[in-house]
Amino acid sequence: MLRNALTLTAAVAALLTPVLSSDPARADDYPSRPIEVIATFGAGGGADLMARQFARLAEPHLRVAMPVVNVSGASGNAGLTRVLTNPADGYTVGTLIALSVSSWASGLGTAKPDNFVYVAMMQNSPSMLYVSKNSPFKTYEEFAAHAKANPGKLRVATSGYGTQDDITLKYLGSQGVPVTNVPFARPSERYASPIGGHTDAIYEEPGDVAQFLKSGDLRPIVVFDKQRHPSFPDVPASAELGLDIGDLPNFRTLAVPASTPPERVQKLHEAAAKVLASPEWKTFCADTFTCVDTLVSPDQAKEEVKAFYETVKGYLDRFATKTVGQTPG
Repeated sequence: MLRNALTLTAAVAALLTPVLSSDPARADDYPSRPIEVIATFGAGGGADLMARQFARLAEPHLRVAMPVVNVSGASGNAGLTRVLTNPADGYTVGTLIALSVSSWASGLGTAKPDNFVYVAMMQNSPSMLYVSKNSPFKTYEEFAAHAKANPGKLRVATSGYGTQDDITLKYLGSQGVPVTNVPFARPSERYASPIGGHTDAIYEEPGDVAQFLKSGDLRPIVVFDKQRHPSFPDVPASAELGLDIGDLPNFRTLAVPASTPPERVQKLHEAAAKVLASPEWKTFCADTFTCVDTLVSPDQAKEEVKAFYETVKGYLDRFATKTVGQTPG
């Protein structure tokens, strides 16, 4: 009887061996379970909205659930740490945005652009300077003239020190337009500060203040770019005004650890391509003024991120900025 039992056990083991020994990293099995999408900033911010929209639209293509988890803190680095410490198997994808890259350049965290593979560049937009609808300044020229005549008196709401916001304000100061940086930890307070008269202006990308632009409570007076924004054709670009500060875009990417199997990165990239081509995404990005022209390859995306990192480092060295602050992403 014992010999029969051993024989039966061996037979069962033989049947199970192919299942138990199958490689979980096989490309043709991917994805076979939910993919966690980490939004590296709090609920309601730009990174969070992008992550949720991507997950919703990518689920039908990848045919698995894609739950979104907010892991905020340290300018996105808390969530990115989770991306890097989870297995590099394609089952954890994180939002990685320009502010986080800026924070690395300013010394926050230990991550570098080469630690990640950039599945897709999902959004991109320049920043602008906005005033409230009741502001006495109708143009950037009026704003700048007042700042020159009253050094440091005009207050600009920003997301913190060491950010694109801070760099741009320091640049304006170097051009004879000295203003005071007023950082806000909470996005909602920052957005409302010029409307309530607590600051004189706000530096921000248009998507995060879209509701205030549509309501007319905020009005852009300059877009920091080489050309005008197509959604705001009457707002001058910084290059038109002789300001050479149009190289700090607000991009948002989806990223995985650098050691993620290339075939899995490719499947995620293909899903992202389908998402960006969908009518739903085109409406979403148009509403938030963040549409990208074309989907670049992961290698091209990495080169863009690395170039941005070096640009920020150059500005930080030039202006000796303080440590980066927090932002909604």
